[in-house]
Amino acid sequence: MKVFLAICALCCFAAIFKLPIEYYTFLRTIVSLGALLLIYIWVKQKHIPWAIIFILVLILFNPLFPIYLHRKSIWIPLDIITGLLFLLIAFYPKKQPAKKEEKAAEFLPIQKAYARDRIVSAKREI
Repeated sequence: MKVFLAICALCCFAAIFKLPIEYYTFLRTIVSLGALLLIYIWVKQKHIPWAIIFILVLILFNPLFPIYLHRKSIWIPLDIITGLLFLLIAFYPKKQPAKKEEKAAEFLPIQKAYARDRIVSAKREI
């Protein structure tokens, strides 16, 4: 997953340059797939603020109903911010859940019952 997110980030950074329109269609597709993947993971893990951020990225970069801002000067900061978000998610070290140290429990010795230690009832028929 890190590789895919890094590819999304590199594609966003490459979008700063003047490229043919087909590249920007590809960019919309790849960034949308990356955003969908992250939204799915974070909704599943209940990290709603991150999911909302990438819902906005998905809306901005969706290939089905594209948003045209018509000026490259507007898209450049958006591409940089989106690329940085993907890099942050890809390479930021994740917090490991704190492991509870297991205390060495002191066990009392268990007394074994032997066959000769049977309880014999007091009422014994002779």
